[in-house]
Amino acid sequence: MSNRGDRLLSGLRAWTVQRLSALYLLGFIVVLACRLLLDPVQDHAQWVRLWGSPLMGAASLLAVAALALHAWVGARDVVLDYVRPAMARPIVLAAIALVLGLTLVRLATTLFSPG
Repeated sequence: MSNRGDRLLSGLRAWTVQRLSALYLLGFIVVLACRLLLDPVQDHAQWVRLWGSPLMGAASLLAVAALALHAWVGARDVVLDYVRPAMARPIVLAAIALVLGLTLVRLATTLFSPG
């Protein structure tokens, strides 16, 4: 029996999530590269201003969320294909989800901390 959680990001949904996240990441990298080429950062204060702006913070957090979703779909497929003991799959998937989730939380606290 398959539950809804197993099918939430499978098939066409998983394919769509990976393609959309890849497109967002490509756009983010292109915009960031153009920004840095047109106005190179010279010192730490400029880095702080760049990453401290609310727009860049939100775009960066969204980029890491897109990267986490992209990684989740790929890692999930690898685990389901190559981890043979069926009892180990949920443990490995939970570990991957925990690492990706903690990475998002850490980035959010870093980007949006007052200091």
